[in-house]
Amino acid sequence: MAIHKSAQKAHRASLRKKRYNTAVKINIKTLVKAVRTSILEKKIDEARGSLNKAIKSLDKAVTQGILHRNNASRRISRLILQINKFAGSIKS
Repeated sequence: MAIHKSAQKAHRASLRKKRYNTAVKINIKTLVKAVRTSILEKKIDEARGSLNKAIKSLDKAVTQGILHRNNASRRISRLILQINKFAGSIKS
């Protein structure tokens, strides 16, 4: 444990940030899972709606410094590819 007051305060602040960042990451995982379950259930409109929410939360996490921009970009890209692949299989 930290000895100096400033170090103790910094430690408390880091714990608060960790709790917030963890909550945001859990929310992102939930939204991404909603997109994937919609794809598996073959609900294209619902999947696209969920995708918009997921993209918004991923972008917000990037601007807040919770996720790296490449990480969020990769996740968004993969979700879009999955939806497009699914939509293509329906039309054929």
